[in-house]
Amino acid sequence: MLLDVDGVLNPMGRPTPDYRRYRCTVGGEVYTVHLNPRHGRGLLDLAIATGSELVWATTWEQHANEWIAPRIGLPSLPVIPLPPEPPSEHGEMFKTPHVAAYAGRRPFVWFDDQVWAEDEDYLRVRQGLTDFLLIHVDPMRGLTRRHLGMAEEWLTLTGFSQGS
Repeated sequence: MLLDVDGVLNPMGRPTPDYRRYRCTVGGEVYTVHLNPRHGRGLLDLAIATGSELVWATTWEQHANEWIAPRIGLPSLPVIPLPPEPPSEHGEMFKTPHVAAYAGRRPFVWFDDQVWAEDEDYLRVRQGLTDFLLIHVDPMRGLTRRHLGMAEEWLTLTGFSQGS
């Protein structure tokens, strides 16, 4: 299960009371993030129930392990490197080729606020991948139980879950 931070774990809209505000410094820049500590438990429970690995797919890269993971109760996770890329010729997000390279032929669920039809097309048509689910998260609201339920259902129905 691939995780973005901004727009997914750190919503852009007004956070609900179950979010906590943090100020963090990354590369000399100060950021304010709003994080829900329940997200960590929900993601860990889902990973355990489905036999999935949690992986950062975020421009925070390793900083997600330093600043985000401990505040929501996640351990240090693998990170997909996301070097700056020129604009895509096919409309997919700059992260998508890196996600494809990381995942290879392994099935995956990707929680991101910037995945669209162009990303799915790139993965299916240009990379020949078939076993994945892109879960678009509304960046104003962030990750919800509904998103976790979608991932669990897909992993279970497609037979990728340990419980299957």
